[in-house]
Amino acid sequence: MTETSTQQNTEATRIVAPTTTAPGRTPSSRTSFGGARSGASTGRGPARGGAGAGARKGGSSRGGRGGTFERAKPEFDNKLIQIRRVTRVVAGGRRFAFSVALVAGNRKGSVGVGIGKASDTALAIEKATKNAKKNMIKVLLTSGMMIPHEVEAKESSATVMIQPAKGRGMVAGSSVRNVLELAGIKDVRAKILSGSKNKLNNARATVKALQQLRAKGVKAVAESK
Repeated sequence: MTETSTQQNTEATRIVAPTTTAPGRTPSSRTSFGGARSGASTGRGPARGGAGAGARKGGSSRGGRGGTFERAKPEFDNKLIQIRRVTRVVAGGRRFAFSVALVAGNRKGSVGVGIGKASDTALAIEKATKNAKKNMIKVLLTSGMMIPHEVEAKESSATVMIQPAKGRGMVAGSSVRNVLELAGIKDVRAKILSGSKNKLNNARATVKALQQLRAKGVKAVAESK
């Protein structure tokens, strides 16, 4: 009697207790991971390497960086002739700066020498360029971009002599050559008569000598008077 009642209770429990499953899941949804991911990927969009990747690789239709830009040519060319580090002693120690000397010219008869000092070399060069433009002179030249006569000038301990030399080209050295080239002078010969090695003084002496140039016609009229 006891065994029969126990079997009936067990069968009743099996009938009453249903099988529990997770909400939204069916027994048939338990498939392999590969099949589920492949189905999800088809719903999200194109796979990697498809049309989307090709569009990204090719770039946008706007052009991006393909545009060409023309940089404006500066009015004056410049050349560094001297750069040195200077020190200033203050109460807290030493402060360093850079002193730059350069020559600026347009190769058409205008030339100047300038100096600039700053804590950064780029800023010092910018200051020197402005100073050179401020002190620029207009050189009196012939139609063939030659000097009309011989000149000589002295600046501090530097002495420079410049002579016309037709068919010889540019015969000069040191900072004197830089000044003559940026002034656009051709067929000229220059000589540093002093033993000074200071490039700034040599350049200033060259500019001072070029200021003494006069046209032959004007000089002849002045002598006749």
